[in-house]
Amino acid sequence: MGKKMRRVKKLTPSASQATECPTRRWGPEQRLEFIELRAFWEGGVNRGDLRDEFGVSAPQASADLAAYMVLAPGNLVYDLSAKRYVSSPSFAPAMTRPSAEHYLGQAASVQNGSLDQADTWIGLLPPAETVPLPARTLDPTAVRDVLAAVRNGNSVEIRYQSMNSAKPDLEWRRATPHALASDGLRWHLRAFCHQDGAFKDFVLGRCRGVRAPGAPGPLGDADIDWTTRVSVRLAPNPALSPGQRAAVAWDFAMRGEHLDLPVRRALLYYLRKRLRLDVTDDAPSETPVVVVNRAAFDAALAAARGEVSGGASA
Repeated sequence: MGKKMRRVKKLTPSASQATECPTRRWGPEQRLEFIELRAFWEGGVNRGDLRDEFGVSAPQASADLAAYMVLAPGNLVYDLSAKRYVSSPSFAPAMTRPSAEHYLGQAASVQNGSLDQADTWIGLLPPAETVPLPARTLDPTAVRDVLAAVRNGNSVEIRYQSMNSAKPDLEWRRATPHALASDGLRWHLRAFCHQDGAFKDFVLGRCRGVRAPGAPGPLGDADIDWTTRVSVRLAPNPALSPGQRAAVAWDFAMRGEHLDLPVRRALLYYLRKRLRLDVTDDAPSETPVVVVNRAAFDAALAAARGEVSGGASA
């Protein structure tokens, strides 16, 4: 038999916690949203769920449920045997827009240990697994210091390990950072490299120390590859069958079998890798989407100043 869904009972926050964030955690609107989302995702809700989540009294929990039923009449029906309010067949969200991406993202974060289930509104966690990936080491002090440089608009020296064969060892490099970027697998620091005189991507995991804040170099508004956005038009691979193309269009939320994706020019290299747009494969199912405006895409990619053989990182 498969793993059962597991329920986590929340600890009631202390009075000091309630004082620190009354509107976010304790506001009536948040409790009504909780009722709706719990009913939508798990088919029902009861007073105990509200007490466990928000630390309110039983009368207050009853009042919240009554208020929701006034707001969204017909959404909930009381199940006497289960002693809970269950979603009716005509249930329709009245005050939220449930997001499958948000729900599954939280489930994945709980599974991989980066989020405690008690910090979500998930009551019953379904069996879930994520593909195990090697953990990327990030120095929190280094990340804190480069974030300070971004906020303050100054340069810093970064002790950095480049993958460039001409720079085989750790070295201190002065850079003026202005933004963070993620390719979905690792975080980069977008910065002007004083040594090379160009804007580049520094992999945060290779930043081993930060020191010596100083005068800035060019700032983010001068980073043309960052400020320039390119519209990438994606479409289902024409080698797929009509049914398969329709499935891909639905999966990627395309309209009229295409999707226009605005991408910073500095991030085109990573988009190409993540969507396998650089792969020529005899099996169309392995490359379900293709770039329609390929000439413009390739020209923009070539124009990206940070692109070098093997990647766009410093």
